[in-house]
Amino acid sequence: MAAETTTLLILGASGDLTSRLLLPALGQLLAREPGRRIHLRGAGIDELDDEAWREIVRASFATTDSAGAFDAVADTTYTRADITSPDDLTALLAGNEGRVALYFAVPPAVAERACEVLTGVDVPEGLILALEKPFGSDEASARRLNETLRRIVPESQVFRIDHFLGRSTTLNLVGIRLANRLIEPVWSAEHIESVLIRYDETLGLEGRAGYYDRAGALVDMIQSHLLQVLAILAMEPPATLDERDFRDATAAVLRATHVWNDDPTASSRRARYTAGSIGDRELPAYVDEPGVDAANQTETLAEMVCEVRTERWRGVPITLRSGKALDDADREVIVRFRPVRHLPDGLTGSTEPSVLRFSLGPDRVALELNLNGGDDPFELERASLRAELGAGALKAYAEVLSGILDGDATLAVRGDVAEECWRIVQPVRDAWRADEVPLDEYRAGSERPDSWPRHPDGALGRS
Repeated sequence: MAAETTTLLILGASGDLTSRLLLPALGQLLAREPGRRIHLRGAGIDELDDEAWREIVRASFATTDSAGAFDAVADTTYTRADITSPDDLTALLAGNEGRVALYFAVPPAVAERACEVLTGVDVPEGLILALEKPFGSDEASARRLNETLRRIVPESQVFRIDHFLGRSTTLNLVGIRLANRLIEPVWSAEHIESVLIRYDETLGLEGRAGYYDRAGALVDMIQSHLLQVLAILAMEPPATLDERDFRDATAAVLRATHVWNDDPTASSRRARYTAGSIGDRELPAYVDEPGVDAANQTETLAEMVCEVRTERWRGVPITLRSGKALDDADREVIVRFRPVRHLPDGLTGSTEPSVLRFSLGPDRVALELNLNGGDDPFELERASLRAELGAGALKAYAEVLSGILDGDATLAVRGDVAEECWRIVQPVRDAWRADEVPLDEYRAGSERPDSWPRHPDGALGRS
């Protein structure tokens, strides 16, 4: 934890992201680390006085049972400002205490315009820029934005936020894999048959049409988040977990990642939900959701198969999948091992290969094995060895804020990685725009479209 005071200046402070995610996470962080010294400031286009702003902060802290931490930021202030105005930005950056962390809790297009303005403004030494994803809208725009940011601060002071990298679950992949002699030697194509990384949701659009109808599941989840999980799962063991070694290792994976067989048509699928029910909730068809333009052909379920073309991973299909309004919230990483080379005659029953599952919330790990049966020792039975890993000490955004306030960019997305993620998905985007992959449909509350075959892990099968 940093000993010096940091000013956290939230741009877009009156918006939903701030009150729903950032402030509750900050309250939790301050409650856990009472010695941390923070000066909190809010800025936005809405008319709020300081007391109204403080009430937003107080109420947000209370949602994480951290109301007592409000005293640490009780002198917080709010400024009405246009963050695309050079004069307003200059005034906001002046006279702050300690290092300044500028958090853009605004739409990406607004953040981009504000960054352009910042290139012509004197900024305080050590300024940290924290930007929410998506970072750009394609590889070229991400590169242009990176060039803009380099004109403001060094790369080590840019935090491209991916709250998935704040999840203790994701980091559990590192410990379980690298700290166990049982697992690390078999973590390669020689022993692993396939990998599935999926993040399925029971929620529908939930009022996010303004963003989601332009992005869809491929960009919203696979490009923005699941590729980061892939990078951690497939990276070479770094020398340390510091910023440079860890981010070099994950970047190397993504540079080697491509669509399976360079065939986006055969190696991707897409679909969107029709009307249906999930539990006691009735959902309209996606195209009937408020704010949706059916002509956009936006997918709510996306799946693509990748290959990491390295000595360790070449030949292993890695499927990334995410969807909305599905029957269950399956959020997990499934590592399926190859079958044993020889099974003696006389053993019967389950002969499925071993499977290692990492749940992406609630945090748990399970290893599925074949064991001798209790009644007949020659008949193999399937068993699962499970460990509950807990929810983690901090919310994902609290872990993200901790890194920002400490100036530790280990779990932030580096500029070159942001560009690589767009490169990886671009062939699929192009194939979908050319209508080379059908836009299938599935009923809200179902597992998948009826036309999609059922594979062992619910994903595309590849040989």
